[in-house]
This record gives sequence, C-alpha cells and structure tokens, in this order.
Amino acid sequence: MELRTAERSDIPELGELIELSGRSLSIGYYSLEQAEAITRHVFGVDTQLIDDRTYFVIEDGRKIVACGGWSKRRTLFGGDQTKTGADPLLDPATEQARIRAFFVHPAMARRGLGGRLMAACIAASKQSGFSSLELVATLPGEPLYLASGFVVLERFDLDLPGGIRVPVSRMRMAI
Repeated sequence: MELRTAERSDIPELGELIELSGRSLSIGYYSLEQAEAITRHVFGVDTQLIDDRTYFVIEDGRKIVACGGWSKRRTLFGGDQTKTGADPLLDPATEQARIRAFFVHPAMARRGLGGRLMAACIAASKQSGFSSLELVATLPGEPLYLASGFVVLERFDLDLPGGIRVPVSRMRMAI
C-alpha cells in the first residue's frame, strides 16, 4: 500500500471515504443520530490541508483506503463546511501543530494504517519546526491517539444541529 500526499483530484473519493468511515466506525461509540450528525456537520474534506500539502492518503491499488494529516493552521477540526473565516498559520515556536481528519475504510480498520499516517504526520510536523501536536478526537479515534502517545486534556460535547450532543476529547502530545 502506498502512502502519498493528497491531491485536489482526490476530493470526491475522500468525501466518500470520510462519510463511510464516519458512519460505520462510530457504531458502538455513538448513537446512530450522533454518528449521522457529526458526519454531516463536522466531518469532511478540508481543502486547506490539501493545498498546504499536509494531508496524506494510503492507497490499496488505486483505491484510497485511509487518509489523515497535520496542519500548521489554527483550525482544530472540521471540514470546509465548518469554516467561517481565515485560517491563520500557527507559530511553531509557541503553538502546537494540529492532527486532522483521520479516516479509514471500515474493511481496513485495525491494520495499522492510522499509525502509518500518524508517523508521517509526526515526521512532517517536526521537520516544520513543531515540538508538540494537538487534536480533537472522536470516541472511535481516541484509542489510536492514546496508543500514539497523546494524553487527554479535556472532554467536552460538540453541540450539533437538532439538539444533538457528541462527546469528543482535546488531546496533546510532545514530539
């Protein structure tokens, strides 16, 4: 399987993978309503990550089976649909790079793809001068991040349309 930097031409396939992963891998962690709400209102492609060349995909043959990245910008989570304005650059000397938008095809879950993406993100963010990482994890993603060395800083709920609350956690790791 090949790990490479995502391209704008990948956006339609990434959108499909994100929706499938978001709904399927949330089973057992979130109710159907919570999984649907977070997939619809939060998950999605962040084209800034693709433009910044900080978003990666893993392909099995010619099919994208996993994606995830890091960011040198302020946004902690969410796709393009959650953006409300400029997304300024972070200062590597004083701020944490972001780990963003990790999704794996359900048929490929628990095969080390998330760890492989994480290793690429850590290496690239270190190379850009960052010494720590921060993220907001969903409940299904939290085990990967804990295994990678992140610690939970706080737990909180996202308030989504329809009065739906989705628990998540803010996490950090020194690199």
